[in-house]
Amino acid sequence: MHICLITHEYPKAGFAHGGIGSFLKTFAPKLVANGIKVTVLGLSYDYKEDYEEDQGVQIYRLGCKNIKWFSWYFGLKVLNKKIAQIHKENPIDVIESAELELAFLNKLPGIKYVIRLHGGHYFFAEAENRKINFWKGFQEKLSFKKADAFISVSDYVKIHTNKFLSFNNKPVTLINYPIDIDFFSPIAILANQHSIVFVGTVCEKKGVRQLIQSFPIVKEKFPNATLEIYGRDWFFPDGKSYIEMLQEIEIPKLESSAKDVHFRGSVNYNSIPDVYAKAHVCVFPSHMETQGLVAPEAMAMEKLVIFTNQGPGPETISSFDNGLLCNPFDVKEIAEQIIWAFSNEEKVAVICKKARQSVIEKYALATIIQENIDFYTKLIS
Repeated sequence: MHICLITHEYPKAGFAHGGIGSFLKTFAPKLVANGIKVTVLGLSYDYKEDYEEDQGVQIYRLGCKNIKWFSWYFGLKVLNKKIAQIHKENPIDVIESAELELAFLNKLPGIKYVIRLHGGHYFFAEAENRKINFWKGFQEKLSFKKADAFISVSDYVKIHTNKFLSFNNKPVTLINYPIDIDFFSPIAILANQHSIVFVGTVCEKKGVRQLIQSFPIVKEKFPNATLEIYGRDWFFPDGKSYIEMLQEIEIPKLESSAKDVHFRGSVNYNSIPDVYAKAHVCVFPSHMETQGLVAPEAMAMEKLVIFTNQGPGPETISSFDNGLLCNPFDVKEIAEQIIWAFSNEEKVAVICKKARQSVIEKYALATIIQENIDFYTKLIS
């Protein structure tokens, strides 16, 4: 079986990547370990062509002309050309992409086309209460028409995507993101007392602003608390940095607490377990997620996780059983959950043990990989 993954986010040293990249970094090599040929195709981070292998995964990052408004067109041409070349040399069984990427791909005979619902433009536009961009919306609709099947990473993303986009009577299968429970396992180091850790893209939809606003309330009870923010920056359409906006507008409001908020930047994937391990509590108050990787990753390391009660949050955590849930728009509630976590060490220890066990039962890598292989096998047969 030959699977071709279309993505521009497969992790590359020296370049930031998001959740899709983290998922593929875990997912693709394990497919190879199970005897499946995996090719990754996407545009290069710097528009320069390069090739590398990652544990048997063949990664082609394609170069194209970088011309404003037209880069997508030149990128599409080289992508279609490369797919045709690879298919001729070693026939592809399945091409998989995120919501938008199939829009202008040529459909080749003998290949099944799959969309994995990572959360597309329509999905997040609803979550962020913003208007649909006509061009992106058009591409998603076109992409969905080309798909032969869909993989949903949570019930929530399937239901809410279907409010805006038709699955065109094609099969939709629920397969959660996998968590490598060996890579994300408890580390015997002492956590930094009263340290609050956030990991993810630093942007509005991840709830970072509300987390920062909750920090002074926590500081009133726990003066030595710190807020450690790890993740790549996000930029507004005019090019302004989201982190700079926070530093200019939100951080000064914290007054004496401001010195204990630290923006740590992107972290290498292999270093993420150390980041979780040093946290007293991990807080991810996202306004919306498709499933989210950071919450179950930290849970697998037996860390107390405070996750959003929006979207698929309740699919991951049962509050006060294997973690805590919070209203990400309620600053006071976020603070109260953190304070509870700092104040109830014995109860937290029990919750953390349950957290890892729940991840093993629902997101274990070996189980999820087999579910994907079974799905591909059924699709091509």
